[in-house]
Amino acid sequence: MMFPLTKNVLSHPPVQGIQQIMARQAKQKWTPDFHDKYGNAVLASGATFCVPAAAHTATQTGVEWNLSPVGRVTPKEWRYW
Repeated sequence: MMFPLTKNVLSHPPVQGIQQIMARQAKQKWTPDFHDKYGNAVLASGATFCVPAAAHTATQTGVEWNLSPVGRVTPKEWRYW
């Protein structure tokens, strides 16, 4: 025994609507947008800038990365004025 709602859904699947939309879109001429034209160039130029900038920051700025201050930092004597 099949419920009426289930029977209706099975006899009219939503896939048909999707197929109709896709067929309509396939008939339209595709034109590239900004991302299609320049996306890879923008990505490459960003990487070309960021990778050397990060390398410079990591190696030349004098920052000691992830080193523990335990045993090296000694508290200064407290001065009121």
